[in-house]
Amino acid sequence: MELTYLFFLSSGLFLGWSLGANDASNIFGTAVGSKMVKFKTAAFISSIFVIIGAVYGGQGGTETLGALGAVNALGGAFMVSLSAAITVYWMAKIGISVSTSQAIVGGIIGWNLFSQKNTDVSVLTKICSTWILCPLITGIVAILLYLILKNIIKKSHIHLLRQDYYIRIGLIVSGALCAYSLGANNIANIIGVFADSVPFKPVRIGQYFQLSGLQILFLLGGISISAGIVTYSKKVILTVGNNLMKMTPLVALVVVLAQALTLFLFSSKGLQHFLMSHNLPTFPLVPVSSTQAVIGAILGLGLLKGGRGINWNITLKLILGWITTPLITMGICFVSLFFLQNVFNMTVYLP
Repeated sequence: MELTYLFFLSSGLFLGWSLGANDASNIFGTAVGSKMVKFKTAAFISSIFVIIGAVYGGQGGTETLGALGAVNALGGAFMVSLSAAITVYWMAKIGISVSTSQAIVGGIIGWNLFSQKNTDVSVLTKICSTWILCPLITGIVAILLYLILKNIIKKSHIHLLRQDYYIRIGLIVSGALCAYSLGANNIANIIGVFADSVPFKPVRIGQYFQLSGLQILFLLGGISISAGIVTYSKKVILTVGNNLMKMTPLVALVVVLAQALTLFLFSSKGLQHFLMSHNLPTFPLVPVSSTQAVIGAILGLGLLKGGRGINWNITLKLILGWITTPLITMGICFVSLFFLQNVFNMTVYLP
């Protein structure tokens, strides 16, 4: 059973590799591109913390995706993940950076339509609302952080070399936090559709360390993201950061930190419980796009400076990609499920 499961899981792991190869640029792209952090350092830190985030913080977003559509057959889960991977890869080939979160949602809806399962409109609305909230909140956070840090630097009269050192340390720390948040928030996109059929037994290592079957699944997904970071992210990392707007080291730090905080808001069950216990508004535990977060931060800072320097043509191209990604994935998944079921006689859903 586990070998069969791993075969079907390969589509999710491929999606994880793709996410690692592309989204590592959102974590350390500006730092490496500006030579503030070496690529090997960035890859090592990202790989470690994305796995930790996936294993220990990935449950919240997975539960939300499960509520949108409980893909109850391995064949269906395989095609949902593969459809998302195909769409993300194709969009990347034509130069549009899109959201894995949106792709996987489109795949789940395609499976719901094919299997004639109901799509929970309230859950879908919650997820879609984050596609607007994520870049908006990140933009606001980035503006506040920039104003605070700029004021601190101005009043402290820090020497430029010392300032450069502090920013370098800040980029490393915020990059680690961002990698953790990326793993915690986006692991649901990678292997969430396989959660209902996980065959792994709990594993105990020593007296205090134990992984549940679901955490083992998260571990495999986290490793696949790390593999993408280590093996294929360098080229993307070295070219990211200045397409939308030219950035100073301080702006680069603010973008990474704002992204990390936003991803954490949408993935932390602990924070949600804390806010609920104090009767405060909570953030939905939904996988959100690190790409959208980065773009929200960059645009927020660009608008703070009057909108000068923002490449609006690229911005509109990205927004168009965000709209079409779930629709394309939904269509690919629906048609592919038909072939799997009727041509290859594979079970893609259970009644």
